Amino acid sequence: MKKLFAEFIGTFSLVLFGCGAAVVAGVANTGPSGIGLLGISFAFGLAVVAMAYAIGPISGCHINPAISIAMLVAGKLSAKDTIGYVIAQTLGAIAGAGVLFLIVSNKADYTMLGDWALGSNGWGEGYLGNYNTTAAFITETVLTCLFLLVIFATTSKQGNANMAGLAIGITLVLIHLVAIPITGTSVNPARSIGPALLAGGKALSQLWLFVVAPIIGGVIGALLWKYVLETKE
Repeated sequence: MKKLFAEFIGTFSLVLFGCGAAVVAGVANTGPSGIGLLGISFAFGLAVVAMAYAIGPISGCHINPAISIAMLVAGKLSAKDTIGYVIAQTLGAIAGAGVLFLIVSNKADYTMLGDWALGSNGWGEGYLGNYNTTAAFITETVLTCLFLLVIFATTSKQGNANMAGLAIGITLVLIHLVAIPITGTSVNPARSIGPALLAGGKALSQLWLFVVAPIIGGVIGALLWKYVLETKE
């Protein structure tokens, strides 16, 4: 239960910090508090760094179903733990999006949620860079695959355990710098599920891609690591 609660808290924090930065002080905010694409990217990356050192010793700090499923494929996590992790992560993301909604809905000039609200992921006409479904699917699959390769490498026996959290967080910053204009950057089904369930509309109708593509990318990353890159000795 400690592991599951740690995953809940970690994913809750990722959504609240990352999506919160995008919604409260992100690209659409042209005032003095606007942080832009770079700021949002660092918000997600630093959230992962903080949680890696906070809950990493307890649960491994997956805070991402794609990571947990990839660990299962690589033989590093049991099926029972994978199911528990995914449920805890999803509930944490929903709770994080819920708290974010409570915050933004109490702003003086608050209006009803529109398409892709609360930092929801998406694609197509009207969403940031107007990229199509193919671009979105390729982006989420390939970047999740690369993300998992970094995670496997830095947490392996040959990696530097003390620096793993920082390396993983920096990688997530880089991923966001590329993918925000295309999909808003998911590489994490739970991070997408939380905001989409509350936003509804287009965000919810497009949610399937942000569940399927990151999991496929994670599995590919696990297989590449296990059968190509992993050093046994």
